[in-house]
Amino acid sequence: MDFSPAYLLGRFAYRFLDFFHHWYVDGSRAFGHAFISVLAAADRTFAVKITLQHFFEPLYKDYSPVGRVVGIVFRAGRAIIGTVVYCCIAAAFAAAYAAWLAVPAVILYYAVRNR
Repeated sequence: MDFSPAYLLGRFAYRFLDFFHHWYVDGSRAFGHAFISVLAAADRTFAVKITLQHFFEPLYKDYSPVGRVVGIVFRAGRAIIGTVVYCCIAAAFAAAYAAWLAVPAVILYYAVRNR
């Protein structure tokens, strides 16, 4: 009968540490995947890299002076708006990730403090 408490204590420690591995390692991987997926979806709409690569080309191959100016203005606006959207997405994910990382620590803190 001396074996049972040691076994249960060992399993408790294993599951306790396994929870933190699952929460932080596996969860961080899932957060990163979700972040990249959302950025990829936003990139299909804004395409900032491609917009910057073709920045000085006229829109729709309109080589008139007006077409060249309109192309630069349109692409500049699209690049600025896309960059702002990317930054907002990154800030939202960073805030959510920081809050998500803090949840177990906050729960443990309040559990220990309110004994």
